[in-house]
Amino acid sequence: MGNLSKIGRIFYGIAIAGIGFPTIYYKDFPYMLLPPQPFLIPGNVMSIYITGTLLILAGVFIVIEKKTRPVSFLLGCVLLLIFCFLYIPYMFSATSNYKHLVEWDNAGKELALAGGAFVIAGCYSGKKEIPLNRFWGKLMLLGAILFSIPIISFGILHFLIAKDVATMVPSWIPYPVFWAYFAGTALMGSGIAIILKIRPGLMAALLGTMIFIWFIILHIPRVVAAPSSDLEGEVTSAFLALAYSGIAFVIAGAAKRIA
Repeated sequence: MGNLSKIGRIFYGIAIAGIGFPTIYYKDFPYMLLPPQPFLIPGNVMSIYITGTLLILAGVFIVIEKKTRPVSFLLGCVLLLIFCFLYIPYMFSATSNYKHLVEWDNAGKELALAGGAFVIAGCYSGKKEIPLNRFWGKLMLLGAILFSIPIISFGILHFLIAKDVATMVPSWIPYPVFWAYFAGTALMGSGIAIILKIRPGLMAALLGTMIFIWFIILHIPRVVAAPSSDLEGEVTSAFLALAYSGIAFVIAGAAKRIA
């Protein structure tokens, strides 16, 4: 499954760069990157441009496999810090809905991207058993867990808001509620399997394939059909799906090192 890791890394890099372009074009942070205002001081345009540029550069470096380990590691650290020191305080101090799983949706997306960055960084550890390389191996395992936790939560949400999820199923596919439940079951099952190391390679490969199919038949048509007012969010959501698919493929390709 070595080629899956390469494909997944490219998907992830394209997605990160893809999220950066609308950040610059629309002069706005990606909707999942930071907690809602007014919890944060409104950023100026320059900080938005810098953020978009850094996302593009990080994505490009990951795709072309240049400085992949440090770039992925730094990206994962930044995303994890945002989750820990911005999202968590926001959820417990600025909102009373922290007990509702749906309110953690954007925070989960942030955590999943952080986990993916760590998995990719860990893939570039050497073969010799020295302490530093053992660290990168542990980082890969941590990244897989950080990715899987949101995947499980997304699966639970498919059951909690099944009727809303069903509206996203393309109209030409029958029994949309069934597919909402099916997807939820697949997300939860694959996330649990990766964490518990139950055939993680196979389960991650199936997860990546499923999410990539969503990217093709669900997200791309939504981007094409979206009105201008919704286009930024739909583009970001599409690239998030591509990133999750890529992370799953990287985990599948590196499953022997994670297990």
